[in-house]
Amino acid sequence: MCPKTRPRRRGLRIATWSLATVLVVAAGLAGVVLWQHSYDMDEQRVSIRHGGHTLNGVLATPKDGRARHGLVVYVHGDGPVDATHDDGYKPLWEANAKAGYASLSWDKPGVAGAPGNWLDQSMDDRADEAAAAIAWARARPDIDGDRIGLWGASQAGWVLPKIATKTPVRFVIAVSPAINWLRQGRYNLLAELRADGASAARTEAAIARSDTTRRLLERRATFEEYVKATRGDTDGMTADRWGFVSRNYTADATRDLRALRGTPVLLILAGHDVNVDTADTERVYREVLDASGALTVKRYPHATHSLLKRSIEQSDVKTALTAIFSPRSLFANGFLDDQRQFLRESDGGGNDAP
Repeated sequence: MCPKTRPRRRGLRIATWSLATVLVVAAGLAGVVLWQHSYDMDEQRVSIRHGGHTLNGVLATPKDGRARHGLVVYVHGDGPVDATHDDGYKPLWEANAKAGYASLSWDKPGVAGAPGNWLDQSMDDRADEAAAAIAWARARPDIDGDRIGLWGASQAGWVLPKIATKTPVRFVIAVSPAINWLRQGRYNLLAELRADGASAARTEAAIARSDTTRRLLERRATFEEYVKATRGDTDGMTADRWGFVSRNYTADATRDLRALRGTPVLLILAGHDVNVDTADTERVYREVLDASGALTVKRYPHATHSLLKRSIEQSDVKTALTAIFSPRSLFANGFLDDQRQFLRESDGGGNDAP
């Protein structure tokens, strides 16, 4: 009997130790994930009344013991974005907290159970929404109303200067902001075609389709007319999206940017941006704002439009694993530090967290 039972016991011991090892590794990985997603700030859900409905938001505040903080108000880019941008904003909020600043963001209308539909909004509507959020923040005893600024990405480039015409802001951080809707759309179309290695025939057809869409927009065509003109090939366009584009396709930030003259502006641009023509954006910002001496331009040559490292964003697997195990590492080197430093300099160095 003994010769038969010993291998079984040895096999049982090996299986037990293997299971124990797996559990230890799993517990260690879980600990790493929890630690990496534990941010040095406090978060609370808030409700902001605006235009007869409620904005569902998140206010993230530093854990520095101060009674009052400056505030960074977040203005989203395109798409159905929730208050935390699927937690993607949290590394940025933590950087703000280290500079002594709170952060405020809210769900777009119709997102995460919020009332309304963000596709029903114009850029002016979005600016009114942000101005209402700033007024709400200024009424709070824990926010310093004289130190409220804006952070906005991509489509927010059309919203940020409009906000500044409605309420005073201390600074602006503009990440990959667009200038002109139509120019930006054409740039994006051609950049994506080049990235896909599109043939000359495919490129010509795509440009022709884009030109048709422009003509339809200019004569205020209905969605039904658009469907007919494209012979039912809407390429993902919906009636709501067509309404959104029709309301906003004339957007151009050039004139509105004059409202930011004299305001410290940090312009952040990526080296691999297929969404926005960064050369055009930098040219316009410098022409309008450089004379005031308050413009700072930061370029990140290895970053994409979202300021993620290109080497990571090119792989869905790398993106997912980095987001889980090291979310701060998603962003281009120096991106978070530069924003923290900009906030400190906007306060003359006087708001550093103790």
